Amino acid sequence: MDYRKTNAPTTTVTRDMMDLCKDTGNVYETVAIIAKRANQISVEIKNDLSKKLAEFASYNDNLEEVFENREQIEISRYYEKLPKPTLIATQEYIEGKIYYRNPAKEKDKLQ
Repeated sequence: MDYRKTNAPTTTVTRDMMDLCKDTGNVYETVAIIAKRANQISVEIKNDLSKKLAEFASYNDNLEEVFENREQIEISRYYEKLPKPTLIATQEYIEGKIYYRNPAKEKDKLQ
């Protein structure tokens, strides 16, 4: 997923919690859903960054060969400018892009 194409804000935005928890009816459940998705996004971003930076890894321990790599710096800057995973997850939740379910509630409905 290209996280740059998301319309999540790059800075913190105050949200009305009552609007956020309309779907679940519970503030804590909503926060848990957003937190779990933010953790997933964080892991994805970390894996992407690790893959891209692995190309520049030096396997020699030679102190004389320390140099700046412009491409590596640009990759790092790109990931620094991305919105935080929590902001991306919140925006996905607001837009209805997150699938979630509560097995406890489903069990109660079946009985």
